[in-house]
Amino acid sequence: MKTKLLLSILLFSALQLAAQKNSTWHIVADDIDPNNYYGITVANGMIGVVSSPEPLQVKDIVLNGVYDTYNRGRVSNILKGFSFANMYLDVDGQRINAQNITNFTQTLDMKRAVLVTTFEVGKKASVRHEIMALRHLPYSTYIRMEITAKQDIDIQISSVMESPEHLRNVKNFYTEIDRPHVTIPLLTSVAESPTGKHTIAASNSFLFEDEKDIPNIIHEDWDYGRHWMKFKQSIKRGKSFEFGVVGSSCSTAHYDDPHNEAERLTIFAALERAERLQQRHEAAWAELWESDIVIEGADAEQRAVRSMLYHLYSFVRKGTAYSLSPMGLSGLGYNGHVFWDTEIWMYPPLLMLQPEMAKSVLEYRFQRMDAARQNAFAHGYEGVMFPWESADSGDEDTPVWALTGPFQHHITADIGWAFWKYYQVTKDKEWLKSRGYPMLKEVAEFWTSRVERNGVGQYDIKNVIGANEFEENIDNNAYTNGMAKTVLEYAALAAEALDLVPDPDWRHVADNIPILKFADGTTRENATYNGAIIKQADANLLAYPMKIIEGEENIRKDLEYYEPKMAEEGPAMAHAILAVLYARLGDATKAHELFIRSYKPNENPPFGVLAETAGGTNPYFATGAGGALQVVLSGFGSLDIGEDGIEEGEQVLPPKWKSLKIKLGAEE
Repeated sequence: MKTKLLLSILLFSALQLAAQKNSTWHIVADDIDPNNYYGITVANGMIGVVSSPEPLQVKDIVLNGVYDTYNRGRVSNILKGFSFANMYLDVDGQRINAQNITNFTQTLDMKRAVLVTTFEVGKKASVRHEIMALRHLPYSTYIRMEITAKQDIDIQISSVMESPEHLRNVKNFYTEIDRPHVTIPLLTSVAESPTGKHTIAASNSFLFEDEKDIPNIIHEDWDYGRHWMKFKQSIKRGKSFEFGVVGSSCSTAHYDDPHNEAERLTIFAALERAERLQQRHEAAWAELWESDIVIEGADAEQRAVRSMLYHLYSFVRKGTAYSLSPMGLSGLGYNGHVFWDTEIWMYPPLLMLQPEMAKSVLEYRFQRMDAARQNAFAHGYEGVMFPWESADSGDEDTPVWALTGPFQHHITADIGWAFWKYYQVTKDKEWLKSRGYPMLKEVAEFWTSRVERNGVGQYDIKNVIGANEFEENIDNNAYTNGMAKTVLEYAALAAEALDLVPDPDWRHVADNIPILKFADGTTRENATYNGAIIKQADANLLAYPMKIIEGEENIRKDLEYYEPKMAEEGPAMAHAILAVLYARLGDATKAHELFIRSYKPNENPPFGVLAETAGGTNPYFATGAGGALQVVLSGFGSLDIGEDGIEEGEQVLPPKWKSLKIKLGAEE
């Protein structure tokens, strides 16, 4: 009977894996090469956990909003936190690793936001390991582990807490909270960030379903940066043993007393119990997925689009003042800084599908207006001048060697653009009064002071870097000028929406900012541009998301001129913007070709996580996901954001797509 039971379990697992491979809600990695592995992230907008090719291990844990100066460029870096989600498993005295297991499979269940790892330990055991960043508990994670014995075995489980090298003054603690009905073991570490700016803490605890039969737990302080708690258990053949680990992490960026708060949060999660933790986590994600994109007839593309949505939803949450870096919470890429990638690339899909998440992104900018005001003052301008790279303070955090910091001024217009778009979608006049208009007013004041008034039609914007960063210190850049014109008009519209009289200089300046043209009418990227290879779309952005270039002939002329000039090593967004425009011209085949090109060459094994460029190795590039999603939403789906909010045109579907349904459902 026991043999039959084990065979039934194995058969069920095989059938389940086959079904998941065909599911558009699952990403299955069952051919894992540790030397060519780029992890998938489970995150909840506050904490990001990145997978590892080593069983029961994670590569990184990233905590949102925590920055300090170390390593690169004398500027702030987002901190890699304590590794508090790792485990060791010993079976009959042998520690398992990637070399002594078989059938090693990792599956991301996007619907439930759970990473499931399964493997076999020879003829001794089957293991199932699930990890989630709890959606309803922003600073907490939960791991569920189930070990099924194929023969009588003795196991040892160790929950490991390890400090990354850059944290200093690490202190390790072990405590047991003893109550008549339950004992809660707490494994805790506390340390200072590299300069001492922040204190960061992490704590975890075992969670056993059978409180009457809790094993004896032993704490070992292995070395200064690592300690663990462990227990032993015997499992009879055919039986399963299940337990969990709950963990929490926070810092002085979030709480005055992160040590005690991390432990309190872990105790809270432990006493919520496993079933309630999972139910509430899954319910929160079910609510998020009420806003979804459903493609019929193209399963591979549906899965890819779901992955993009999953990552954006994972990297941000409502009710905060945190924004998105290009790599979200998937690692330390770009130092965790915030660029135009947020407002122009990732924000529009969020605004359409999750406006409360989008609101958090804007609140991040609003709370840093004082720093932007000081930046404008320092450069001799009025209003607010936002930094190209922003972290916690809102000061400029671009490394000095990169000229984008002092000169990529379009970021200030991009932010103003995003603020007006939020009002168009929500029609929230209280927000417009308290947040939107104060921002747009100062953005407009920046641009009216930034232009050089050289005569009618010649209010020039000189010495900038545009969207195409290959061209530095140029004059009258198409994208910069176009977005300045656009946001000056939006500031006037915002004033009028509040029954205020806009400063007449705003529209006067907008009318006199030039958009340069070649002799044949093609938009000229800047005053000295003569056909060089470009990093990404610049002039084409005047047709979308702006509407300065209108008419099929003009849009097509710019497309045909600039598409051949896109650099092979350029970022994914370049082809995405071209795809949107071709879809809007009704050319579904060309748009689909560019859509695939915007993400498929950038996928990395084994989960297809996106890198910034084709063949790149810096995933997850959430900016690229935002661009590709805009192709689906605003290209094929023909959605637009205008005076009436989200406006829907006639869809233009690729040949193999049977239907496209965009569900603008409940917010988080």
